[in-house]
Amino acid sequence: MTHLMQATADAIAKAQEARLAIRNGLVKPTAGMAKGMTQANMISLPRDWAFDFLLYAQRNPKSCPILDVCEAGSYRTILAESADLRTDIPLYRVWENGKLADEITDATKIWEQHPDLVTFLIGCSFTFETPMLEAGIEIRHITDNSNVPMYKTNRLCRPAGRLEGELVVSMRPIPANRIADAVMISGRFPSVHGAPVHIGSPDALGINDIMSPDFGSPVRIEEGEIPVFWACGVTPQAAVMRSGVPFALSHAPGHMFITDVPDAAYHV
Repeated sequence: MTHLMQATADAIAKAQEARLAIRNGLVKPTAGMAKGMTQANMISLPRDWAFDFLLYAQRNPKSCPILDVCEAGSYRTILAESADLRTDIPLYRVWENGKLADEITDATKIWEQHPDLVTFLIGCSFTFETPMLEAGIEIRHITDNSNVPMYKTNRLCRPAGRLEGELVVSMRPIPANRIADAVMISGRFPSVHGAPVHIGSPDALGINDIMSPDFGSPVRIEEGEIPVFWACGVTPQAAVMRSGVPFALSHAPGHMFITDVPDAAYHV
């Protein structure tokens, strides 16, 4: 086995270990877990809503870049063939009529109650955090062992069918002299949100208090650092809320699905 093949095998083993720990009850944000492996957002909708969402994602690829779509009723994905989407995400959110109804750690019963769920796995910006760390750019929520801050913005996504909603962004404070590097590194991963959508003034996005995110946790912004905003895979949840979708299941923000696909697979 070549060194590269061994490194890939070791990385996949770490991803599988992380999913097993999650399946056995570990509940925490997944940033920094199984470094070097792609992470994904998840949204599951009844078959009747699946086309609307597929069209919504196609019209809003920056915030909703689809990595896989599962068959109706399936909880398996080609992104990690041994995984179980009912149990291998640390925390799930149950949505009813556009409102958060529950948070659960095991969604097996949801699949039993809603056998026609179509599950979408969407690119996540956690995927390009490892290359940024390797370039010497600190990722504050990993340093502080917290969740990434995420915000609804005043930018509306392009509607599709019955779905409409705001763009959601994640934020990372970046030293001013490293912003160009962060833009270049993340821009090489268009399938997981790519380059930032905004740099600097939160007000321009309708964010009134950067220390009060809509999802996740606030993080320190040190002197000389600039808030940098990337499109976020929580955007589908904003659409669920604004559109009053009768039923949906999603990951809890920051609690992602860890795949067996190396980050490098999405590097262009």
